[in-house]
Amino acid sequence: MDNINETRQWYIVNTYSGHENKVAENLRRTVESLNLGSVIFDIIVAEQDEPEKDKKTGLQKVDKEGKPKFKKKNLYPGYIFVEMIMTEDSWYIVRNTPGVTGIAGSSGGGQKPNPVSREEMEPVLKRMGRVDNSMYSRYNVGDLVRVINGPLAGSEGKIISIDKVTGVCRIETTFFGRSTPTDVDFADIERV
Repeated sequence: MDNINETRQWYIVNTYSGHENKVAENLRRTVESLNLGSVIFDIIVAEQDEPEKDKKTGLQKVDKEGKPKFKKKNLYPGYIFVEMIMTEDSWYIVRNTPGVTGIAGSSGGGQKPNPVSREEMEPVLKRMGRVDNSMYSRYNVGDLVRVINGPLAGSEGKIISIDKVTGVCRIETTFFGRSTPTDVDFADIERV
């Protein structure tokens, strides 16, 4: 293994659209078989469950037991996210994985790509329900936030309180001209 010169950071990897899961699985297998878990830590295809709707009625489909049906929706077609330490080996493995067309932030000519900042990566991780303690430190009572998921998606409000234990954030939003405190999951908000 070559000299490790950086800390673990996130990188955006370009793939053929529709092949994200296959590329991610190929990369995971390579990391496991070459024992690269010390430099390539996480590989994410940003997907969310989306209600499956009937084309004729527009209503959500249900299975035989009457439970709602969902399908996976890729939030960023043509991209996967890789958390790694940028070494010659990790860079080589990722860019030479079948289906990878490039790494965002690489200017070519053998130049290593620039990582994505933690702040830019946070909304992606939160949409997937991946919240870690470091994210809480960037939010304070009084901050203006937008709800990004759930029935209140798109509404904005001011943080009243944050409960790190339960992961619930109370925000003050305006409904019909009235200020209303509302509890939302911390993973479902982003800074405005």
